[in-house]
Amino acid sequence: MTVATPERYALMLDSARRGGYAYPAINVTSTQTLNAALQGFADAGSDGIIQVSVGGAAYLSGRRVQDRVAGSIAFARFAHEMIAHYPSITVALHTDHCAPQYLDEWVRPLLAYEKGQAARGEGPLFQSHMWDGSTLPLDENLRVARELLDASLAAHTVLEIEVGAVGGEEDGHSAAIDERLYSSPADGVAVARALGLGEEGRYMAAFTFGNVHGSYKPGVVKLRPDLLGRIQRATADAAAQGKLPDCTVRQADAAPGGKPFLLVFHGGSGSRPEEIAQAVSHGVVKMNVDTDTQYAFTRGVAGHMFVNYDKVLKVDGEVGAKSEYDPRSWGREAEDSMAARVVEACRRLGSAGRALK
Repeated sequence: MTVATPERYALMLDSARRGGYAYPAINVTSTQTLNAALQGFADAGSDGIIQVSVGGAAYLSGRRVQDRVAGSIAFARFAHEMIAHYPSITVALHTDHCAPQYLDEWVRPLLAYEKGQAARGEGPLFQSHMWDGSTLPLDENLRVARELLDASLAAHTVLEIEVGAVGGEEDGHSAAIDERLYSSPADGVAVARALGLGEEGRYMAAFTFGNVHGSYKPGVVKLRPDLLGRIQRATADAAAQGKLPDCTVRQADAAPGGKPFLLVFHGGSGSRPEEIAQAVSHGVVKMNVDTDTQYAFTRGVAGHMFVNYDKVLKVDGEVGAKSEYDPRSWGREAEDSMAARVVEACRRLGSAGRALK
């Protein structure tokens, strides 16, 4: 099976942390961008993660329907069918950036759906879901995360949380680029106290270290990847000093290289290779990739249209060229362009050529 089972997904994440690499998590908005991402993973010989955002889930259901749950379920079923044609790689499906106002109409219904699947002995449609409580006070963020972690355990899925704000704009949500973009080592300890370190349900944590969504010129984004190392060390030290529950101490002691958290890197578009490498060295196992692959896909379309403008348009009363305005012609170029960018992401993160056997 090439869709990750819960056990296979756990192995993927643990292997990345132990091996010092990370998986690109590619945001997709259509079956076509899904196919491009799968092509890229296969070309790179890399396992990977495919994810849909809150806006992407609604978009997948069409303009008339605009139902995030329906769009997510339909997409996941299609994805399962297509991933089965890539036997050399393992792929996990993920829902990305569920803010508080979308919980009841998106992730909670999906978790309930997947709990029902688990009761029937089936694997979950999605392998992980993200709760983005970064706009809430930390204690409230973690209170909801605790509830969702319990639901995730019952659904046989992994939870992802975010602590600290990511700047920039995504799906209509924006945040300023300022000091609030940096989590603290104390935040890490608070997360471990509230959620454990995997023994009460597996989760990934996106602590912020200056991350910004979108695309910016050099110098705008001030990343501090060393902050992730400080958060990991502070949590491991708290466990060693008996400041965390006994079960969490055991998990921290067993964590490879003193990295108790499975970390996620958000807002990485335009980051320098050395910043990415440093973040991965501190335990990042998943890096979201959206802006760059969006551009790669659209650039393929734009290139085709500019070169063939008099064929895709009926200029001066002519008839154009059906073979050039057929969506399959420019769609193939867009898929190839996006797939190449996915291969690049796999190489930068070190997952290329390391697909699980």
